[in-house]
Amino acid sequence: MTKKKPREYKAVIWTQDPTRPGQRASYWATTSEEARRLLVHEHGKDVVFSLHNEEDAKTPRYE
Repeated sequence: MTKKKPREYKAVIWTQDPTRPGQRASYWATTSEEARRLLVHEHGKDVVFSLHNEEDAKTPRYE
């Protein structure tokens, strides 16, 4: 079994205060679920965020 290489996932975390901009963070993980777990561990489960990987963003999405 081959081990996946970690990739950088970038996040924008929105704050409760609408006058403050969102906080940006980066996580190195092998999957998006792992990156999500790292983000939730650091910022809490009730946080609102957007998380993406540049490589994944370049691939087409189908509905």
